[in-house]
Amino acid sequence: MADNSCNYLSHRDTVERVQHAERFAVNLPIIGHIGIPRPEHLAFYAALGALAALEIIEWPVAVIVAAGHVMASEEHHRTLQEIGDALEVV
Repeated sequence: MADNSCNYLSHRDTVERVQHAERFAVNLPIIGHIGIPRPEHLAFYAALGALAALEIIEWPVAVIVAAGHVMASEEHHRTLQEIGDALEVV
């Protein structure tokens, strides 16, 4: 009899892995690994793009807010890494 188990993750397993993942990347054939933001960050950037496209805010304002968001999230990750490293030493 054939084995019914498969190597693919179920939808629920995939959602759980996405929720607990810290970073995401797409592997493009010529370019290689490209990092992409988490889904909630993508929603934020999409909302900024929509506001700029509807001319509710100006494009330079949207770019500055997005850049600030990226820098704040990177600083947040760096700070957490430093705290984790300090706790490992103790």
